[in-house]
Amino acid sequence: MRPTTKDLAKEAGVSLATVDRVLNGRPGVKLKTVTIVNEAIEKIGFVRNIQAANLARSKNYKFQFILPLSGGAFRNELIKRIEEANLSLIADAILVEAIHIDVNDPHTVANHLASLKSNMIDGVAIMVPEAPQVRDAIARLTERSIEVVQFLSGQPKVSELDFVGIDNHAAGATAASLVGRFLSPSKGKIMIVSDSMQSRDALERRLGFDEVIRTEFPNLDVLPSLETYGIEKRTKHIIQQCVENNPDLCAAYVMSSEAEQSIVELDKSIGTDRLVLVAHERTAFTERALQNNQIDAIIAQNTGHAVRSAIRIMKARCEQREPFTSQETIRIEILLKQNL
Repeated sequence: MRPTTKDLAKEAGVSLATVDRVLNGRPGVKLKTVTIVNEAIEKIGFVRNIQAANLARSKNYKFQFILPLSGGAFRNELIKRIEEANLSLIADAILVEAIHIDVNDPHTVANHLASLKSNMIDGVAIMVPEAPQVRDAIARLTERSIEVVQFLSGQPKVSELDFVGIDNHAAGATAASLVGRFLSPSKGKIMIVSDSMQSRDALERRLGFDEVIRTEFPNLDVLPSLETYGIEKRTKHIIQQCVENNPDLCAAYVMSSEAEQSIVELDKSIGTDRLVLVAHERTAFTERALQNNQIDAIIAQNTGHAVRSAIRIMKARCEQREPFTSQETIRIEILLKQNL
């Protein structure tokens, strides 16, 4: 049997009430007494049962997923997985919600983050592009003891367990390998389409893609990235312009999580049957496009796993535990028409 709070109180020579104050960081305990209790914890190997403590004081965890306003089918897929998680975790006293923000306006994102208080939210999973205002707002969140996870996209240079999603550098490299092999030995140019190049996922995917094309497929040229910002009119204009200016276009890599607008416009402008096309994320649209030969391959990730992983990490941080890195690894999936 592992030591209980009664064993701890006996070893430290204090009351159960004093032990409770020390374990919960409440005031009213002398520093000397805190030291005695902590020494007793080390001596008897006491491990606090956080779940039991939360249950005793009716503690609920409240986590929020901040998603883009745009995103279409992929965003809807994430919302479904978040709603599933919320239903399945009610018994564990965990409440999960999704809100939608114009992520292309960093001031809007920063203002929302500034409005969050530790007595109303325990953690946030953020799917927004990099911006100085957002970085500062995230720093202030952690100062207010609100846990933060970068979800699928976000700020570069965060630690492994501050980010939930696939290895985007490897995903871009995988896409390049597929495009190069499908085209070999053809020559031509490759169009790159992204919502924004300010997000971590887009930057890393582009770097991985360029490295493989440059080293393994020198017969192919990669064009500058096109940024759609999720705006249909802009998407139509920049893709049409790129097609008109590059008659030797032979492939397209759609890095955005929502591929529908770009693929529809590519089909209108040049015809997807004339291109090798690799896109991201499994949605109803990309499934149909793959079956109809509009797309040659999909680079995907398990969205349900990603949502649950973000929740587990935030919960572990709230309980001052280290998450299990191996459990939270999101694998890259390559979907072809034959294995859909």
